[in-house]
Amino acid sequence: MFVSFPNGEQKEFLHSITGRELVSLFDKTDDVIVGLRINNEVVSLNRHIDVDVRVEPVFLSSGDGAAMYRRTLCLLLASAAKRIYPDLRLLVGHSLAHGYYYTFENHGNENIDLKKIETEMQTMVRNDLPIENCWMTYESAKAYFETVNQPATLNLLEHLSKPKFLVTKLGDYQDLYFQPLLDRVGCLKVFELLPYDDGFLLRFPKSKTPNMLDPFTDIPKLFNIYKEYKNWGRLLGVTSVADLNYLIENRKIDDYIEMCEILQNNKIAQLTEDFRKKASARIILIAGPSSSGKTTFAKKLSLHLKVHAFNPSIISLDDFYLGEKKVPRDENGKPDFECLEALDLDLLNEILIDLLDGKEVDLPLYDFKSSSRRDVTKKFKLPKNGILILEGIHGINERLTAKVSTDLKYKIFLSALTQLNLDDHNRIPTSDNRLLRRIVRDAQFRGSPASKTISMWESVRSGENKHIFPFQNTADAFFNTALDYELPVLKVYAEPLLRVVKPTDIQYNEACRLLAFLQNFSPVPANAVPGRSIVREFIGNSSFSY
Repeated sequence: MFVSFPNGEQKEFLHSITGRELVSLFDKTDDVIVGLRINNEVVSLNRHIDVDVRVEPVFLSSGDGAAMYRRTLCLLLASAAKRIYPDLRLLVGHSLAHGYYYTFENHGNENIDLKKIETEMQTMVRNDLPIENCWMTYESAKAYFETVNQPATLNLLEHLSKPKFLVTKLGDYQDLYFQPLLDRVGCLKVFELLPYDDGFLLRFPKSKTPNMLDPFTDIPKLFNIYKEYKNWGRLLGVTSVADLNYLIENRKIDDYIEMCEILQNNKIAQLTEDFRKKASARIILIAGPSSSGKTTFAKKLSLHLKVHAFNPSIISLDDFYLGEKKVPRDENGKPDFECLEALDLDLLNEILIDLLDGKEVDLPLYDFKSSSRRDVTKKFKLPKNGILILEGIHGINERLTAKVSTDLKYKIFLSALTQLNLDDHNRIPTSDNRLLRRIVRDAQFRGSPASKTISMWESVRSGENKHIFPFQNTADAFFNTALDYELPVLKVYAEPLLRVVKPTDIQYNEACRLLAFLQNFSPVPANAVPGRSIVREFIGNSSFSY
């Protein structure tokens, strides 16, 4: 068996080895190796190797390393919580400001000693407990998770119906985790349990600063939206993937789809009422990360505004790009289309002021094929009771419309927050929902393979962290564009696209990870999706024109 290293060296081994045994053979670095990339698949250091492979280290400061750190931290918390409160059910929630929100079922903070749990976690870290894997038969796994009061995991097992399951062990604690973890807990030294609302936050470091926690920055409006949706899910009895699968498999999904769409439309109606209360507002600015559904949301919002006798007009910020020759360059010397300065800010502000003064303007038109502005323009004048809607990644950045009075603006930030979890301890990341949306959309409308979309995703996420998320607290309103039934729909489109990504592609690991994630869902056909749903923006055949 031959193992090839990044420096070109190749070593032969006469027996099976683990990833941990290879760590000392990599070139020395100050960074910590927490996993391996074997033939482009990210694995734990306790993975056994018995065939010819190419290996690369996964460092703690990398995106993959940070993900492994966070998942393992979740295991550490679940294990410690079970030791301190063996009869309570710990439930993971959504992410918030570099942390995950947790609650204990039917217990508020006043009954929980977080310091005791945190101390137990720190003790386990000091002891550098190993993480092991073992196989359980279907029957044994069902019996175990029924005994430890994890009904969502139990129901998920029934849906998957595999003959055996790989179970993760930390000390005397066992659980299901669907992605690679660290092989020991000794490096999980940076974390904090912070009381928050009815539960607490498990806080962790950023990937680029793994040895420190940033100060906590609250986002109460975003949290309240998640909490409201979570309560709605509890009322309907649909809080996990297993609950959703039950509806699909028993042909009850159509009613649930309709309820999800009605809820979202009602929320748009409420947001429209909130906008009307700001009587001076004439411009609605919409921002959100990639594939948050900005375009369809703007169209749906327009319809609601028309109900109240407004005349909304959507202006695309894309038409204000300066062009490839004029945009600033990034650190690699490439055109940086993600930065605010890639837009013609002076022209945009001049046009907005003229429109609000009742003047006719010449709107620019941008040609993405030539990466330059067209020679022709479009005449436009704001109609009576006119409202301007601008959507784009910089929508709520005050610098975008710096010359327009704040009183004239109403800012909306979009997120795609599903309230569903895979089970009690495995959450559904918002970014995975958006990435699957984008993979499907890029294939449907741009002819791009999944590998290309995945290859761009890290850069997209970096741009979001730089240009979008820092401004979300300045929004007048937050809106959730996720629909809890959409992942079973996206599954139908995404799985064939992900399966063609080869082990020789660097994007192979991400494709495998997403395929493993989608395996948990029963499929829903596209014809169940209403024509004006936000989901149609990504799968096609929308009743809206784009």
